[in-house]
Amino acid sequence: MNRFPKLHEALDYAAEAHQHQTRKGTTIAYLSHLMGVASLVIENGGDEGQAIAALLHDVIEDAGPEHEAQVRAAFGDRVAAIVLACTDGVPDAAGVKPPWRERKEAYLAHLETEVSEDALLVSACDKLHNARAIAADAASGKDVFARFTGGKAGTLWYYDRLADIYEARMGAGASLPIELRAAIARMKTFA
Repeated sequence: MNRFPKLHEALDYAAEAHQHQTRKGTTIAYLSHLMGVASLVIENGGDEGQAIAALLHDVIEDAGPEHEAQVRAAFGDRVAAIVLACTDGVPDAAGVKPPWRERKEAYLAHLETEVSEDALLVSACDKLHNARAIAADAASGKDVFARFTGGKAGTLWYYDRLADIYEARMGAGASLPIELRAAIARMKTFA
């Protein structure tokens, strides 16, 4: 039997840190995304540390860099390293992130060579959960790409590149890249 004794603490931490946030362009509590990513991590063989990192993967990026030390103190160096590896740009003191394309290209380069296997699983689950949500919203007729800085072309470019990298690193037969490609195909069908 698998027990995850610290997972509830991470869920409470994530719920507190993201309590006023919603999914982009919706009224859905952001916590739903974090729980979905954690679920995918566990379904794909992740351990408790990876599931905790999944719950916290956006905390530095979206709630502030001060969370790095708190995550490290509460959940350890491994979880903090995974969270940092999944962080796609930290706002500066004025709350501004680098330009979208610059951040995405840097994240892709980072994924290709620098990200550990631990973090790769969390990252792939994050992007799969996002792609499924985008595809579902696009299928329902929503102008989902208007929500994103990269627009339709940039968003599709980014997800295609992510799938290429996950496939190269995880293997062509790995389920996460296969599922991500299927979600991207649905995104394109309804775009």
